[in-house]
This record gives sequence, structure tokens and C-alpha cells, in this order.
Amino acid sequence: MPYVITEACINTKDKACVDVCPVDCIYEGADQLYIHPDECIDCGACEPECPVTAIFPEEDVPANQKQYVQINREVFTSDNPPGRPTR
Repeated sequence: MPYVITEACINTKDKACVDVCPVDCIYEGADQLYIHPDECIDCGACEPECPVTAIFPEEDVPANQKQYVQINREVFTSDNPPGRPTR
């Protein structure tokens, strides 16, 4: 998984990252945005656009938020996966 959206996105969902993603791999869940691990091309365009610093390369996710790596993976195989973001 190249990039991961973490805790700071919860209930924020700014979507500036969505606007710059060249492959539309950012999806909207009930409480936050998620990056699809199989669709992300690791371009990094989303990271600097996030106003709440919620997006990190997987290897740089802060230690106290490492659970979001797994959360971002599992949400796409859940019974209620995130959908395309509303604009």
C-alpha cells in the first residue's frame, strides 16, 4: 500500500486530495476517506494537499497510527466498502 489516510481525516473529509489524484483511487467512507491499495500508483500528489496532514506513505505512518495501514486495506473487502467521493 503506497499511501495511507490516517486518523486526522476522521470527520474532516476535506477532499483536496481527491481533486489532485490522477487515478481516482481515493474513496469516501462514512467517517473518512480511504486510498485503495491496489489502485494507488504511489505518485504522492495527495500528500501535500491534505490540510490536516492525514496522508502518509505506508512506511512513514506514525507509530501511534499504524493501525490505519490495516484499516485502509480491510475497508475495501468489508461488507460496506467506501464509494466514490461526492463533490
